Amino acid sequence: MIELTETQSRELNATIPPELRVLDPETKQEYVLLRAEVYDRIKALVQVDEELPISTMYPLLDEMAAKAGWDDPALDIYNDLIPRDK
Repeated sequence: MIELTETQSRELNATIPPELRVLDPETKQEYVLLRAEVYDRIKALVQVDEELPISTMYPLLDEMAAKAGWDDPALDIYNDLIPRDK
């Protein structure tokens, strides 16, 4: 673990949202510093359980799409724009 200097700590705590982009001057590589609790939440969202079949996520994906408005009947017009083989 790397301990921040006082200046770095002030800068990190002054940023909103709780993230900070930093640049390694030697490699020019950019990094994003996040608070640990934010990182843990993101990690939990993207962590894949290899034993879990993707099909178990379909109901959740349907629910999320509905909340985002994808089930709006006004969007049905887009189905007519997709070319279909006859």
